[in-house]
Amino acid sequence: MIKIYTVASCSSSKKAMAWLDEHNLSYEEVNLVTDEITTEEILQILSLTENGTEEIISKRSKSYGRLNLDFDELSIGRLLSIVKENRTLLRRPLIIDEKRLQVGYNEDDIRKFLPRSVRTIECQTAGEAIKADMHLQSVS
Repeated sequence: MIKIYTVASCSSSKKAMAWLDEHNLSYEEVNLVTDEITTEEILQILSLTENGTEEIISKRSKSYGRLNLDFDELSIGRLLSIVKENRTLLRRPLIIDEKRLQVGYNEDDIRKFLPRSVRTIECQTAGEAIKADMHLQSVS
């Protein structure tokens, strides 16, 4: 199941949810302003990062500036506590499933959430369109 962490006023969050809807992918939305987030959810997000907090903490957020902390120096327990209390520290949207994390909305990268069968068909269709286009160019 796809889970998307959003903020209602975030245009990237809106675009990501519209893309998921357009591709008929079911998801659970977690609003970082109004919904609670569990320690387990934060740990799952962290486990999917390549660079830890650097990937998921928004250094431009008001919370980040107000807290004035070095996130690299925090214990995991303190980090979890701070994120739970200041959920808008998280970049958005954060889109996750059991194996993948995407930070922000990128139309190419979000395709990784499509089932493999759909991606295969889309690749074949794109390949056929390119061949047809190349054939038309060679004929003219």
